Amino acid sequence: MIKVLVVDDDFMVARIHVGYVGRIPGFTVVGTAHGGRAAITSVEELRPDLVLLDVYMADMSGLDVLHHLRGLAQPVDILMITAANDMDTVRAALRAGVVNYLVKPFTAAELTERLDQYAQSRRRLAMAGPAVQEDIDRLFGGTNRAVLPKGLSTATCALVADALRTNGGDLSAAETAAVTGLSRVSARRYLEYLCATGQAELRPRYGTAGRPEHRYRWTT
Repeated sequence: MIKVLVVDDDFMVARIHVGYVGRIPGFTVVGTAHGGRAAITSVEELRPDLVLLDVYMADMSGLDVLHHLRGLAQPVDILMITAANDMDTVRAALRAGVVNYLVKPFTAAELTERLDQYAQSRRRLAMAGPAVQEDIDRLFGGTNRAVLPKGLSTATCALVADALRTNGGDLSAAETAAVTGLSRVSARRYLEYLCATGQAELRPRYGTAGRPEHRYRWTT
């Protein structure tokens, strides 16, 4: 299980985030903190794998907390969850090595997508042996062989691609949506993009009546 510490100075918001994380398989919340200094103490005591970290807190900026945590002997990953959407803050967080950055307000599905991506990256990093360039590309956000159409994100495209790649067979749009937490319409858009770029193929499955079911299979 991936151990998560939730940090937000708003008690109700922190409780909502705890609820979101608690519904995601493979993740468990080991604690909450409602300020920057409490966050540092909690990391040292609880040793989480991942911290969901706010920026705007009364006693200490989340960026200051981030820099302090980077100096600890115990490694910990940081996912920023904040209303701060100015580019200076985003750049500072990226330079400090956050695994992702999610702007409030957001949906449970959006947080699930980021946490699933994080879990996949941890699994890749745990693999033995040398990494090939394709593995490294996916760890650093993916290279998709073409510019993504408007409305599609690199992280979500990588999520759908991994669902196809690890399935070992073919998936429908509905099955892909269930695996990734996306809507069926969104899953189909990413599947069609992967087909258009040659990374997947469409395989119609014909039944006894009606239109064939569209199935998608990873090809590369």
